[in-house]
Amino acid sequence: MKRIVIKVGSHVLTQDGSLAKERLLALVDFLATLQKSSKEIILVSSGAVAAGFTQIKLDKTKVDEKQALAAVGQPYLLREYQKAFEKYNILTSQVLLTADDFDSRKRTKYAKCAIEAMLKHNILPIVNENDVTATDELLFGDNDRLSAHVAYYFDADMLAILSDIDAYYSDDPRVNKDAKPRDIVRNLSEDELKQKCLPNDKFATGGIVTKLKAANFLMKRGKQMFLASGFDLSVAKEFLINGKRLGGTLFKG
Repeated sequence: MKRIVIKVGSHVLTQDGSLAKERLLALVDFLATLQKSSKEIILVSSGAVAAGFTQIKLDKTKVDEKQALAAVGQPYLLREYQKAFEKYNILTSQVLLTADDFDSRKRTKYAKCAIEAMLKHNILPIVNENDVTATDELLFGDNDRLSAHVAYYFDADMLAILSDIDAYYSDDPRVNKDAKPRDIVRNLSEDELKQKCLPNDKFATGGIVTKLKAANFLMKRGKQMFLASGFDLSVAKEFLINGKRLGGTLFKG
């Protein structure tokens, strides 16, 4: 694997109304290690709305206030990333995209050219959905599916989603103690893809279903996705750095 898209969820990046800085620093250390091992890294980071809420308590159920939270949180979150990456002499960039950027051949090409230029010069792109001004029909609504499109259209070898969900289980492990993690998934049924979205955090927009849809999108196009914990990065590190899978779920067609 040479080019990897890493997606991290808002539940991983925030805790008790504040930015989870220790987890953010651990993530940055991991990404710096990956980049130094000659891998090209694109980070898709959720957390703008949650980060904004740490600065001002607005009502995220109201569209305009959620947009305001995103507008406040995006530069705050990026600043924290920049400060953390500076310790490793890694320059970062901000890339804000919407679904519309992948529906236009010309706009997709422009976005890809920009990403290629950044990676060529060892700049680490930090991608998020532009949910400040975009209308609902132009939004993915979750960064799981956005990250799948980034991985496919920007020619990544792998999408790794780091989440509060450490694997895809045979059943919901929160209600069924006998649920078992699935090591490898090669296809997904319509029933699996139509489950109700149940995000674990009030600022999360996805849940396991959006991750399955992301995996399905990639598997149908010959790409792979790895799902692992964003709280404990040991499984992701072992797989993405050393090629050894000690946990998580690998989706491959």
